[in-house]
Amino acid sequence: MSLFKKLFGGGSAPKPTAKSETYKDFKITPTPAKETGGYRISAMIEKDIDGEVKTHHVIRADTYGDEQTATDASIFKARQVIDEQGDRLFG
Repeated sequence: MSLFKKLFGGGSAPKPTAKSETYKDFKITPTPAKETGGYRISAMIEKDIDGEVKTHHVIRADTYGDEQTATDASIFKARQVIDEQGDRLFG
């Protein structure tokens, strides 16, 4: 399935591959997506704001040959996004 189908509702939600972690009050769940030739960086970022859980899905074009490396890179990239945008991730 193409990346565009996944992005625009044609695919199922990625499944977590590792345990979630908390970073600066945000919950990061790595969800690297299996692609031809490797795994694409992907993670869910969640935060409880005023009693409502807000979610942001991070997807990057980078791919890695093994799932563990993609998982580690997904967490790293999610942390970068949090550092750069903080609560602005959710509008």
